[in-house]
Amino acid sequence: MEISRRKWITLVTSMVVTGYAVPALADQAGVTVEAPDQVVKGTEITVKLNVTHSANNMFHYVSWVHAKVNGKDTFLRDYSMTNRPESNNFSLEFKLTVNEPVEITAEANCNMHGSKGPGTKKVGIKA
Repeated sequence: MEISRRKWITLVTSMVVTGYAVPALADQAGVTVEAPDQVVKGTEITVKLNVTHSANNMFHYVSWVHAKVNGKDTFLRDYSMTNRPESNNFSLEFKLTVNEPVEITAEANCNMHGSKGPGTKKVGIKA
């Protein structure tokens, strides 16, 4: 059975529209963590989370950003289709008093494609 050119084009177009080819274009949310490498014990630092993603509309957006310090939940920002981030790439900051060496782990999640995985930063204590 031979498929006409018109039917072939219709089939390929419908596959693209229905999402068959979308995984190739999918973008997971990513995050990098900015903080000093070392500080004096007791110093309050600003931790900056840089979030990257390909989209920011009511159907496709970053759904949450989460940070842990030494494995303990420290920062959480939830988003929804009506309360989205200000843009597809954005930064968030939080304060942290460093009294011991810390490892900051942060992750962002796309509501459709998930996360690229956590970003980490270690902050040491100056001698």
